[in-house]
Amino acid sequence: MKIAISCTGSTLDSEVDPRFGRCSYFIIVNPDTMEWEALSNEAAQMGGGAGIKAAQLVADKGIEAMISGNYGPNAFQSLMAANIRLFTGASGSVRDAIDQYQKGQLSESTEPSVGRRFGMR
Repeated sequence: MKIAISCTGSTLDSEVDPRFGRCSYFIIVNPDTMEWEALSNEAAQMGGGAGIKAAQLVADKGIEAMISGNYGPNAFQSLMAANIRLFTGASGSVRDAIDQYQKGQLSESTEPSVGRRFGMR
């Protein structure tokens, strides 16, 4: 199984980013083996459509679950269409988020958690 976590940096010690489409990186990890890779989020700087593009990036990696702080409507629909389970409620580092996921401490999302353009600065 592979999960992805939206985060601020490219290591397991990076902080979880509350933004999905505009996070700096995704860490893709197999929680059973802790093998992982960092994926730079090329969608982060897009003027529009970042959530959809970011969803395509992680879906192309074959993930089964996504951990992030929030999901906008477009990202939510794209991820659900790819049959990816969505989780929120993680805090701390990527390593902490993986632990929280394995312990069943995260909430599974059944709808978008924010409106459009939430992550725009």
